[in-house]
Amino acid sequence: MPIKIPLHLPAKDILEKENIFVMDEQRAITQDIRPLNILILNLMPEKQKTETQLLRFLGNTPLQVHVSFLRMSSHESKNTSKYHLDTFYKKFEEVKSKKFDGMIITGSPVEHLPFEEVDYWKELQEIMNWSKENVTSTLHICWGAQAALYHHYGINKYHLPQKCFGVYEHKLFHPHERLVQGFDDYFFAPHSRYTDVSIDEIKAHPDLQLLAKSDDAGVFLLASKDGKHIMATGHLEYSAETLAEEYHRDHQRGIDTAIPENYFPHDDPEQDPKYRWKSHCSLLFSNWLNYYVYQETPYQWGE
Repeated sequence: MPIKIPLHLPAKDILEKENIFVMDEQRAITQDIRPLNILILNLMPEKQKTETQLLRFLGNTPLQVHVSFLRMSSHESKNTSKYHLDTFYKKFEEVKSKKFDGMIITGSPVEHLPFEEVDYWKELQEIMNWSKENVTSTLHICWGAQAALYHHYGINKYHLPQKCFGVYEHKLFHPHERLVQGFDDYFFAPHSRYTDVSIDEIKAHPDLQLLAKSDDAGVFLLASKDGKHIMATGHLEYSAETLAEEYHRDHQRGIDTAIPENYFPHDDPEQDPKYRWKSHCSLLFSNWLNYYVYQETPYQWGE
């Protein structure tokens, strides 16, 4: 089924070349179908790249999905044009009177700061509180997952001695849980972060369930037992080349970033990396949309 996106969104051309069925809003209004309404709070600096990465997997399911993009009023984006933001993004004041079937809160490169020192933290707290009553299920990614753990469950992040950067093997727990249906017992996922969360605090919390971890990268996938909050501390949505772009960008800026672990063949940055996590990202998004959004949300909110 198609994914409904704003008219003229640049990601449309890329997705169509990949045979992802996309439909703009003008065509969609001619169809008498109740799509899933998904709100994406995009906190990443290069917003267009993140849009494409997320839409690629939201559009690869049998469900029809209508996507809206949200930005922060309390933060000025420096890496995305004002035209793009004004054309394709809404502010919280414009959407808070609505209900959404699902929501995605992305990562953000602010993990070096305490949460309270992030310039949009109060606004994000308001959005996360609002989501409890107005969103069926929210998928939180990387820093967004750490923010959710801190805000909803009081579990703070801590700084790592060195950046967790690469593609790591993860062990699956509870393979019969709906979110990980179809996952291999061991699977790969990318990480790119300087902070982590305590596995012991997560295991001890009565409302949380740990679903996957890595011996090298720590906690990866967990969920609240009511399905309202899904948290992934890594980046399954990343394209094959994303970590390479980050590595080369850092070195161009004079940042001595280590070679991503288990990523480039023979640790040679001149070689093309292997894409080893795409199928599990498809499963994650498909399972989330099906079991936690589609099967849990009312056909009409308020029923």
